[in-house]
Amino acid sequence: MTARRIAVVTAGLGRPSSTRLLADRLAQATVDELTGMGVTATVETIELRDVAHDVVNAMLTGFPSEALGGVLRAVTGADALIAVTPLYTTTFSGLFKSFIDILDKDALTGMPVLLGATGGTPRHSLALEYAVRPLFTYLHAETVTTSVFAATDDWAGGTDTVAPLPARITRGARELAGAIAARPASRPVDPFASAPSFAELLGES
Repeated sequence: MTARRIAVVTAGLGRPSSTRLLADRLAQATVDELTGMGVTATVETIELRDVAHDVVNAMLTGFPSEALGGVLRAVTGADALIAVTPLYTTTFSGLFKSFIDILDKDALTGMPVLLGATGGTPRHSLALEYAVRPLFTYLHAETVTTSVFAATDDWAGGTDTVAPLPARITRGARELAGAIAARPASRPVDPFASAPSFAELLGES
């Protein structure tokens, strides 16, 4: 059986980053759930801070660098996506949105997606539903029902009024694993396969 590919995009800016920590826990929980279903999976984690300048340059020029092109192929060719962003002023980070903006509008159509976010206090958690989820709905991705928000207190062992962080991670991972297992494995996609060459743009034969 072909191993399923899970792309993990994390927009944390620091190292270490609570955003990366949440992304890693979501990915591992999803792999564990898939293993329990008899499905093998590989994970490729992309830290957007590593290609931040490339993202800006692609927005300005319309052409991705070699490194960014590899990132885009990893995301668009995956069987599922885990996308985690820090929240600033009650919405996704600028780097996260800029990366989404350079994706082809149809690149995530039908792809199962698990959303996650980090922030200072639990009151910011609703941003996942009124800001992040609509963004992926616009792209026709199939976001799972559960989204996972981690506040600062969650990492210190605190609790909230809904469910402890480990329970939310498990629930979201189980939903994503179920969506992955229900679909045939994807084939790698080159998002730039139909892009014209420089020679074609210059009108050269």
